[in-house]
Order: sequence, then C-alpha cells, then structure tokens
Amino acid sequence: MADCEIKTPARSAVVTRYLVMPQHANPYGTVFGGIIMEWIDMVASMAAQRHCGMDVVTASIDSLAFENPVHIGDQVVLMASVNYVGRTSMEVGVKVVVEDLATGQQRITTRAYLTFVSIDKDHQPIAAPPIRPETADEKRRWDNAALRVRARKQLRGQVKNAT
Repeated sequence: MADCEIKTPARSAVVTRYLVMPQHANPYGTVFGGIIMEWIDMVASMAAQRHCGMDVVTASIDSLAFENPVHIGDQVVLMASVNYVGRTSMEVGVKVVVEDLATGQQRITTRAYLTFVSIDKDHQPIAAPPIRPETADEKRRWDNAALRVRARKQLRGQVKNAT
C-alpha cells in the first residue's frame, strides 16, 4: 500500500464545481446525462485516489439516478466521498446538486455509487487502505454501502448460476 494510514471519509472527500454551458446541453436547455456521468466519474476517481494514495480504475457504476434537471447557466456542485473499502475495491458515493447563487440553497439533481479498484504500477489490483467512518453520516453511508456490496455479490452469484 502506498499509504497505510487509516483515513476517514472526510479526509479524502472531493468537492468540485462546473458551470453548465450551451455545449453541455440538449436542444431543451438541459444538460446531457453523459456530461453529468463524466463529471461524476472524474470526481469519484479523485476521491478514491486521495483515499488510496495510488492509482485507481473504475470497475463499475453501480447506481446512477437523475432526480432533477440541470439547465444551462446552473452551477453544479459535485461531492464525492469514499463510503466503503473492501480488499482492493472501494465504493464512492457522489451527490450532484445545483446551487442557487442568490440564496445558497441546493437542490439534489443526481446521486451515484461507483466502485473503484486500486492498482499498482503494473496495473494489477493491490490492497486499498482501510477506512474509518467517524460521524453518524459516515457510519450510515458505510452501513448502506456494505448492504449494496453484499447485494451486488449475491446478484453476481445468481446471474452466474443462471447462465
């Protein structure tokens, strides 16, 4: 491991902003889903890299839900946090919000969960540092992520047995 120190989710969290421009939007003035997906993958990989202190690769986008539209001119805030760490993989949660500049109020537009694998210099999976959730919110996200990890493993087993 590049960094054996146990980290908290807050220590590797990443927050970034984008301004939605016309080239990001469809003819209706709302951002293309693929643009949001690209931004999500980028910010999530940065959080995973910060946690590991090494390179990571996206293994899967496990869940992505568009809840509200994003329009040209909106300021989009993406917040990524490592929720759970297994042996070599980790789940990163990303929340996307639009912020009203006048009031500071935020409206959730998208939520996503991605799995990343830490890799060594030869691009082989390598053990990821453990994570220590501290706050009630971090512990809730860890518990929920553990449920999703078990569900994914169970589903993979059922699908393999069915084919």
